[in-house]
Amino acid sequence: MPDPFSAFESYLHDVKHSSSNTISSYLRDLRQLSDYCQQNDLELDHLSSEDLDGYLHHLSNIGKSPATVTRCLASARCYFQFLQQHGEISASPALNIKTEKVEKKLPQILTSKEVDLLLDQPKLTDMKGYRDKAMLELLYATGIRVSELINLDLSDVNLAAEFIRCSSGGKERIIPLYSAAVRAVRDYIENIRPKMIATASETALFVNVSGERMSRQGFWKLIKHYQQTAGIEKDITPHTLRHSFAAHLLENGADLRSIQEMLGHSDISSTQVYAQLVKQNLKSVYNKYHPRA
Repeated sequence: MPDPFSAFESYLHDVKHSSSNTISSYLRDLRQLSDYCQQNDLELDHLSSEDLDGYLHHLSNIGKSPATVTRCLASARCYFQFLQQHGEISASPALNIKTEKVEKKLPQILTSKEVDLLLDQPKLTDMKGYRDKAMLELLYATGIRVSELINLDLSDVNLAAEFIRCSSGGKERIIPLYSAAVRAVRDYIENIRPKMIATASETALFVNVSGERMSRQGFWKLIKHYQQTAGIEKDITPHTLRHSFAAHLLENGADLRSIQEMLGHSDISSTQVYAQLVKQNLKSVYNKYHPRA
């Protein structure tokens, strides 16, 4: 049976240049909406605004968070916009629907000391330790997303010029590396990677113990392991080093536009979150250390 969302998936990939995570999230949400329609004798491509609103209330009633409900509406809105553009429907049922406002939480960041502690965890006693050290140093040096990290190819690294080339969503950006990251990546590429790759034709920069490209799940386990060995109580996710990279650059005087370019944000408002974060940190330091605070 053909996938009813295959054309929409191609649209997201080829036209919207959405990330693989966004595409899988949209498709998952739409399949859940499709299941709901089948259970309630509704046709997905002919939903009314009332039907869609009823589905969103159903999600809330079964305990889904406001953030999840809002994301499901965003997925539906994009899908119906696609149908409208292709003449499948005359108007989108999602047009005037609003959901409960989601309070945006500021991202968790590590202090400079916590970053140093985390980056010191991989022990350079075996191949895995050298690889992990290179991955963590590269992640903090560049602030790239984990999906971008594991998709890097050997050809994306220029150690002589001390930068990496990162491609995502149809766009390419060049990000410099600090010297410690260059050393860690060079040690891995020259001495470790040739022994780890399964075949000489492997293009991936970072590979797992089977010699194939590292997965997101593999990196998730890796970073949780080093959080535990470092004894850091904060809940570190693969995105934590990206957030810390941006906040630390801002704290040390970097301008928002440069940080926006390195992070690959299309909208400056996404980068401005880190300015709020830095202000909040300064306030907490002031309250903790000012003698009259």
